[in-house]
Amino acid sequence: MTALALSGCMQTGSPVASIQPSSDLDAMAYGPPPIQAAAVADNGGGGAISALRASFATASLRAPSPTPAVVYAAPPAPAAAPQPAGYDTAYHLDAGDKLRVVIYGQEGLTNTYALDASGAITMPLIGHVPARGRTPAGLSTDITARLRNGYIREPSVAVEVEAYRPFFILGEVAAPGQYPYVPNMTVESAVAIAGGFSPRARRDYVTLTHTDVSGTSRIAVPMGTPIGPGDTVQIGERWF
Repeated sequence: MTALALSGCMQTGSPVASIQPSSDLDAMAYGPPPIQAAAVADNGGGGAISALRASFATASLRAPSPTPAVVYAAPPAPAAAPQPAGYDTAYHLDAGDKLRVVIYGQEGLTNTYALDASGAITMPLIGHVPARGRTPAGLSTDITARLRNGYIREPSVAVEVEAYRPFFILGEVAAPGQYPYVPNMTVESAVAIAGGFSPRARRDYVTLTHTDVSGTSRIAVPMGTPIGPGDTVQIGERWF
């Protein structure tokens, strides 16, 4: 009877999963054991559902926290370096300039022409063409109009400066005189072309004479001042 009573109690109780205790050495070496959810039998036939709920609960306990995303910002682009200024494209022609005049399809008219003392060039067919004070583009338009007037049906003309008129440097330099001009020259480079200063030269400023369509000007300028074709640089003498 005692055996029957004990077997009846065992059938009515709910099975619970047991957790084996771990020793202190295991806890120190491997850390505490993971938490396990108890599996409880569902007498109503829902044992699978209860087990699935228990697995979700265990996964939520073990799921690591999301790692925040790291965003790297691109470095700012460097500022564009300033470009050096070129020579003035609205250059005004004068006596001494040498031009290259190209008439496309007309080899007999394409040639190099120099402005004479009157500031003009002389071309076949159209003859004397004034050029002083004009830009190369303006002279090209004039030549086109003259050729279209009874000579060429649709002329295409290009004019460019082949050689600029010279500049002049006088006074206290090693070799005063006239020299070929190149774009973007300064007083300092002009002195270097003339052989440098003489021992008695004044070196803080010079006198620059410039002539353009508005007239002639004469001013004292420092050594870094730009000069143009036809300008005259006068190097003075120092008093001490």
